[in-house]
Amino acid sequence: MDKTFSRRIRKVRAFLRARHIGAMLFTSPENRRYLSGFTAEDASIAESSGALLVMAGEAILLTDGRYETQARSDCQDFRIFIYRKGLHEALRYIAAEAGIKKMAYEPGYITCSGLDAIKAVCPQVEPVPLAGKIEAMRSIKSEAELELIKKAIRAAEDVFEAVLTGLRPGMTEKEVAWRIIEGLSMEADGPSFSPIVASGPNAALPHAVPGDRKIAEGEPVIIDMGARLNGYSSDMTRTVFIGPPASPFKEVYKTVRMAQLAAQDVIRAGLTGRFVDAVARGIIKDAGFGSFFNHSLGHGVGLAVHEAPILSPRAKKVLRPGMVVTIEPGVYMPDKGGIRLENMVYVGKSGGILLSRQDWFYDF
Repeated sequence: MDKTFSRRIRKVRAFLRARHIGAMLFTSPENRRYLSGFTAEDASIAESSGALLVMAGEAILLTDGRYETQARSDCQDFRIFIYRKGLHEALRYIAAEAGIKKMAYEPGYITCSGLDAIKAVCPQVEPVPLAGKIEAMRSIKSEAELELIKKAIRAAEDVFEAVLTGLRPGMTEKEVAWRIIEGLSMEADGPSFSPIVASGPNAALPHAVPGDRKIAEGEPVIIDMGARLNGYSSDMTRTVFIGPPASPFKEVYKTVRMAQLAAQDVIRAGLTGRFVDAVARGIIKDAGFGSFFNHSLGHGVGLAVHEAPILSPRAKKVLRPGMVVTIEPGVYMPDKGGIRLENMVYVGKSGGILLSRQDWFYDF
């Protein structure tokens, strides 16, 4: 087995032994890929491309006939089990064969009906919900993972630069979003999430959906986008203006940028996510915009565009070396517009290392 996957599987087996659990079923697409290399994607939580079952002496990739060729190519060192009557029937056979008495599962990545089906055919197996363990492992990036993330960042930045060059008054948000999607499909494997293009009063909506609104001069245009490349994601946000910004957005922009720079300067391993969030949030509050910053400062990025850790007022866990996070303060003024700026940062022992380019920021 590949050394990377072998090392990760050993860690899984270690925490299962410590809890006297004989097996764990992985249905999260990102965790499944992280542990096995299986690259197939799920259409939805109810339409899975497979699962990974890790036991003390064996790891089995379970999938159906649609993904058999892909599974055998991606996971050559794993036993491949092709099921034809559903995952639950496959587990019935394997649980009896292996004598499994306790099986952990990921409660956030299995449907109630799917779990009920497993319980019905495996009454001798005690299901144990176990969340967060692999996510914690994934939060610490290896050098190889970091390089993949950097490539995803560069791909998104190249596309953003091309889109920004062609930005003109009268273009619709949808038109800009489509140019982003088209570019990311050429420069990467596609977007890591549906891009946000929010202009004027729509920029007051942190997760606005691009619409038919035409972009006008002087108003803020939030562009939030990311690339997915070789399984890894990037995430970036810039707020741009066509022409001089209308009042009060120059002041708002300066405040958000100060908050972002302060957080980037202070972040390091050993601090809590709550502490870093408070640094940025304090600057925005002191400027009089505190009630308009209504989301967390940042989140981890890797195989998923949103993963551990989190930078928020609730984040009590300590940041560790090797984490990759976003720093994205924002101010959103209802019916007027908003500003958000987002960079990606690598958390080091003595400080943060900026991964994003410093281009496309205004120096008002």
